[in-house]
Amino acid sequence: MRAMESPRRRVSAPAAMRRAAVLLLVLLAAACAPVVQRPQTPTPGFAGPRLTDHAFVSFDGARLGLSHWDVPSGEPWAVIVGLHGMDDYANAFHLAAPYWASKGVATWAYDMRGFGRSPHRGVWAGDKLMVEDLRTFVALVRARFPHALIAVAGESLGGAVAIEAFASRDPPAADRLVLLAPAVWGWSTQPLAYRLALISAAHMLPAKVFTPPSFVTDHIQASDNVAELIAMGRDPELIWGARADALYGLVNTMQRAAGDVGRLGAPPTLYLIGKRDEIIPRQAALAAAARLPPAVRTAQYADGWHLLIRDNDRRLVENDILAFLRDPAAPLPSGAPPVPGAAASSALASRGAGR
Repeated sequence: MRAMESPRRRVSAPAAMRRAAVLLLVLLAAACAPVVQRPQTPTPGFAGPRLTDHAFVSFDGARLGLSHWDVPSGEPWAVIVGLHGMDDYANAFHLAAPYWASKGVATWAYDMRGFGRSPHRGVWAGDKLMVEDLRTFVALVRARFPHALIAVAGESLGGAVAIEAFASRDPPAADRLVLLAPAVWGWSTQPLAYRLALISAAHMLPAKVFTPPSFVTDHIQASDNVAELIAMGRDPELIWGARADALYGLVNTMQRAAGDVGRLGAPPTLYLIGKRDEIIPRQAALAAAARLPPAVRTAQYADGWHLLIRDNDRRLVENDILAFLRDPAAPLPSGAPPVPGAAASSALASRGAGR
């Protein structure tokens, strides 16, 4: 009997799971497609992209929410272009920006498409649109502040978008790049069950909004600044939960960013993570850091969480960023060690061992 068994019955469990996954993907291809924003058609007489006091009008005429914190007097010596995280908006920089302004650095941040005060709230914009918006915004900020150093600071999702933009063949015209706990938890570092569940939901129920269950929110936090977390929870501009297809798009973006980090280095780049980050798994953050070129500076904060510039110890991060803007090669004031496994930290260790 055993000799006459069909070969199909001897297929291993992992192989069977792979076949089931392929079949699922084939079936889903015929189901609903995730929704992604498209560039809008400019209205007749569109005068091109521009900055107003409260809006960033992008390359296609889309009007995106804008916040800015200017220096008390005179011109800034540097301007930070802020990119917020998933479901957040430009207010992500509201604690750091006034401090930076007191040091002569202005902060200009916009709400990415689908977030905050920008159009199509909750609908995923897609990488191409988000990257082109960033290129456009940086060009407008540089034109507005022609004598200032221009830096991009991307937090979480904003960091992932920034990685894609600066790793591209047409990077934004900025002088520095700062990545704040960038979102690099892509498909390759997620459990198979997570991947299959998200792919299924994104194709079968793309518009369904998922909110974190209580057992997650009760045990995972983004910062140790409880007062700030409460304020965020009450802010009507934040989105609580996300559409299935937006989560699918987020993981696609994180996967691309995790791969693109190897092409960073120009302009000078600083990669920052918190050792207590409970949003981006440490394995994913370290795996991405290991692919960074040696030219990229890194730092890990022992008491840092995911929202590094909202944490109780945020001043350490804020001062390190200021120091990096002034001199990318200078020691960081915090003394925070490099990220373990990063090429730059390995090179430093080798030099130290040879002394």
